[in-house]
Amino acid sequence: MNRDASQLRDEIRLREASLRDASRERDADELSGEQFEAIQRREGRALEVARNELSALLVDAHDTPVRRRTRRTRWLVVASVCFAVVLIYTLVSATSPRQAGNSGDGGIDLTRSQTIDRLLTQAEVDVENNQDATALSAYATVLNLDPKNVTALTQSGWLDFTAGSAAGNASIVEVGVKDLEKAIATGPRQSAPRLYFAIVADSTPGNQRVAKTEFEEFLKLKPSVGQLSIARPFLKKLGIKIP
Repeated sequence: MNRDASQLRDEIRLREASLRDASRERDADELSGEQFEAIQRREGRALEVARNELSALLVDAHDTPVRRRTRRTRWLVVASVCFAVVLIYTLVSATSPRQAGNSGDGGIDLTRSQTIDRLLTQAEVDVENNQDATALSAYATVLNLDPKNVTALTQSGWLDFTAGSAAGNASIVEVGVKDLEKAIATGPRQSAPRLYFAIVADSTPGNQRVAKTEFEEFLKLKPSVGQLSIARPFLKKLGIKIP
């Protein structure tokens, strides 16, 4: 049975959590060395399969030409507006903070924070090197450690949206949009999720009113110079003045 990107990410997070639990149980002498190695082999093989499937799915999403689909979705981008894919690397560099601490609840201990910081930096480098599937795997690990990490939600949402748009794949587009919605709900005072979501809305038929509202909210959040530079052509198109 073919699995979609959301199902594969869920499995990856669960398998990674299982490995961490097994490691803690071994350290607490609740598992023998042989039991731990058996779990590690089993989960490791399953993780490799899931990661390979996710990588192949996303590569197909980028490489497959846009096709006419009978299934309709509110967020499926038409071929003429897939220009959003071109913006991906500029957006990531302009909106990805290199530090952790973007959790909605702020309850991350130092070790986890350092791990998340490394993963976010690694993912940003992966994107710059056109390794989007690897970046998404890093973001999935971050979200397993901190499900409310706004940066990981935002970036993974944008990567899925652009990949799904390029391929005309409605299911991947929907996964991306949901992650962006979660990012806004978790970090309503952060400007990056608003910017991404506003661009997504502007790039999809019938959502210009949503785009205008999101851009207006974005401007209220004191965005950076880089973010304003990205937003400027969209703001001009929608008749929104920069305050």
